[in-house]
Amino acid sequence: MMGLLGRISPQNLRILALLVVLGLVLAFFASQIDNYFNARLFNRISSSVAIMALIATGQTLVILTRNIDLSIGSVVGFVAFATGSIVAGNPEISPLLLAAYSIVVGAGFGMINGLLVAYAKVPSIIVTLATMAIFRSLLVEYSDAKSITSSQLPTWLTDFPNTSLFEIYGVEFRAAFMTAIAVVLIVHIALSRLRPARKLYAVGSNPEAAEMAGINQKAVVFAAFVMAGALAGLAGFMFLARFGNITVVAGLGFELKSVASAVVGGVNIFGGSGTVFGALIGAILVDLIDTSLVRWDLVSEFWREAVLGGLILAAVAVDAILMRRLIALRVRREKERNAAAKEASK
Repeated sequence: MMGLLGRISPQNLRILALLVVLGLVLAFFASQIDNYFNARLFNRISSSVAIMALIATGQTLVILTRNIDLSIGSVVGFVAFATGSIVAGNPEISPLLLAAYSIVVGAGFGMINGLLVAYAKVPSIIVTLATMAIFRSLLVEYSDAKSITSSQLPTWLTDFPNTSLFEIYGVEFRAAFMTAIAVVLIVHIALSRLRPARKLYAVGSNPEAAEMAGINQKAVVFAAFVMAGALAGLAGFMFLARFGNITVVAGLGFELKSVASAVVGGVNIFGGSGTVFGALIGAILVDLIDTSLVRWDLVSEFWREAVLGGLILAAVAVDAILMRRLIALRVRREKERNAAAKEASK
């Protein structure tokens, strides 16, 4: 066991700790809720996570650069309504073209944030707090107090999220969830393998050192916000497809939930470390707790948010404890191995 831990990187140790926490949460609710484990639980969680995984991934890219995006929920809402308006008036539009439109609109909002943060040097929390309100106001103005309803949308769009691609023992792997998983996988590969993407870690870890190494810090931060906006745009498309009925409050609160998913998933709020896989597990964990609390009769509706916050804190605390112990075991193993090597060389 210790030999295996000694070969696992710190990032993978954190993923392992998160999976343990996820298992503990599942075990807890299974002991409290009758017939907890069933295919419907997975299908319900996966449908919700399909949207949040994209937003949490975008938020992770921004946080890696020592910034934060509080406007991401407003971007989702605006894109969902704008995309709904387009497809309602042009039901014959190509699905790929509609998705591309959503991504471009979202990226446009990300460019605004990126320009203000990277080039105007305004702190990201101030910029995105302001643009959160501005983008939401633009949605109110654009919607003209009207709503998008499912009856206005083509069936291919509303059927997309629940389209079952394959099934294993009654557990459906639906199109929206698998699309989100594919996006997370692509971003993970980019952050792991591609040098331009690795610059996000360099800038977040030590901006001054990154500049001295020839990395254009402003361009990297700008790109992070643009990519976050693009992913929020895609999430807006998925939000429209899943819910159909879009009002001016669409996406409200997503910004805080995305930050919670990233931080619970082990992304360092001070930048420089974390993975999108961790953010994905964090999104699953947060949504699992939220969904399970609805079915837990012991907790009233009024205390749901408080209990959710408490359980998230507990999950983070357990994750931190497990992470420290796993790292301690790994360090001890390395010391023993080094000592054995020295002894053998004598």
